[in-house]
Amino acid sequence: MRRPVRAAETLLLVAALLAGAACGSRLPESDFERRGTAQAPVGRAPVRVGIITSATSPVGGAAFTGPRDGAKAYFDRLNAHGGIGGRKVEVRTCDDGGSGVGNNDCVHRLVEEQQVVALVATSSLDYAGAARVSRAGVPDIGGQPIGPAYDTYPHLYGIYGSLAPRGGKPGWDGKLYGGTEVYRYFKREQGARTAAVVSYNQAASAAYARLVTRGLKAEGYKVVTEQVDFALPNFRAAAADLKAEGADLVFDAMDTHGNARLCEAMDDVGAKVTAKVTNVQNWTSTVGDDYKDAPRCRNALWATGSSRNYEDTDHPAVREFRAALRGKALSQWQLEGWAAAMWFTDAAKSCPSGGDVTRACVDRFMGRDEPYSARGLLVPVTFERRTEPPRTRRTCVSVARWRDGDGWVTQSGDMDDNCFVVPQLAYQP
Repeated sequence: MRRPVRAAETLLLVAALLAGAACGSRLPESDFERRGTAQAPVGRAPVRVGIITSATSPVGGAAFTGPRDGAKAYFDRLNAHGGIGGRKVEVRTCDDGGSGVGNNDCVHRLVEEQQVVALVATSSLDYAGAARVSRAGVPDIGGQPIGPAYDTYPHLYGIYGSLAPRGGKPGWDGKLYGGTEVYRYFKREQGARTAAVVSYNQAASAAYARLVTRGLKAEGYKVVTEQVDFALPNFRAAAADLKAEGADLVFDAMDTHGNARLCEAMDDVGAKVTAKVTNVQNWTSTVGDDYKDAPRCRNALWATGSSRNYEDTDHPAVREFRAALRGKALSQWQLEGWAAAMWFTDAAKSCPSGGDVTRACVDRFMGRDEPYSARGLLVPVTFERRTEPPRTRRTCVSVARWRDGDGWVTQSGDMDDNCFVVPQLAYQP
C-alpha cells in the first residue's frame, strides 16, 4: 500500500495534462501473448533490462525522465565496476509518449521482442500495458505509481510498496487506502491548525483536492478550499482568501506552473504561511528558477516523500548517487530511479551462482516477506497481499524545506524515525 500523498499525487499529473491519453494498442492481442513466458537471454550475454518512460508526454519533456536518468546512472556505475557477476547490464529504453497506445508498443518491444529480464524505474503517464507485463511474468521493479497498476497486478513492484491483494483489481474492491502522516507531521512538528487546499475546476484536480481535504479534516484541521478556473485562473483572489483565513499550510492540486503562479500571488498579497507543501515530483534543484518571482513563498516550500533527501551528503548511499550524477540538475525522482536500479541488481545477484539471471528468480527476490531500503535510500518498502485493508498503519515520512543558498534542507531528523500511527482512508483511483 502506498503512502497517501504518493498515491494521490498521480491525480496532479492528470490535472496538469487535462487531455485524455489514448488507450488500447495498435497491435493484435495475440502479438502480446505469443512469447509472454519466454526466459531471459542465456550464457554470458549481457543482462538486459528495460525502462519505459513518458519522456515526450504532453505534460512536458522533463516531467517523467528523473527515474530513468537515475536508473541509467546506477547501471553505468555498476558496469564500470564489472556488472553483475561479470555480466554487463544492457539498458533498453522506450519512450511511450504519454499515451496508452505508445505504452503498449513499448511493452511489446521490450518484453516480447527484446526479452528483457525485468522493467526498472517505469514512469508512464498511462501504464496501459501493465496487465501484459504481469501476464508475461516480468518483474517491474521500482516504478512510479502514476495510477493504480502497482496496486492491481502481480509481478509489479512500485517504489513505495503495496499491501493490496494485487489479483487483477485495484486495491480492495476497487478502493485504495492512504494515511494522514503528512498532515499529522505538520500538526505535531509545526503547530499547524488551518490549511488551505487550492485546485483547478477540473475533475482530476478537484478529486485530489477532496482527498487532501478529507485527510486534513481527519487530523482536526480547519480547512479552507479554493478553486480557480483552469483557463483563466485568478490566483490573486485565492491568495487573498487564504491570507484572510489565516492559513498555516497551503496544499494544492495543480501543476508546477500553477504552483509558481500561486506562489507569486501569495507574495503579492503578503500571504505568509508556515509551509507551502509540495510533492516528491517537485523536489528538484530547479526550484530557484521555477519560483524565481516568488522569493518569500519559495522559501516556505516544503516537500514530503518516502526516500532520503538527495541533499543528505552525510549518508554514503546519497554520496554515491550524487557522484554519479555530478554536473547535472538533481531531483528526488532521480534518486528513486537509482534506488530502483539497485533493487533490481540485488535481485539479480540472488539468482543461483553460475546460473542465468531469469525473470523467475528476480521475481522471487522481489516477493520476499522482507522490507527493502536500498542501503537506506528508501523508507523500508514491503509487499504483502492482505485480504483486508488496514484501518491504521505506522508510516514514516521524509521531510525537507527549501532554503535559498542551501537547497532542500532535511527536517525533523532521520526519516526512519519520523513515523506516525495514522488512520488509513479509502479513495477511488
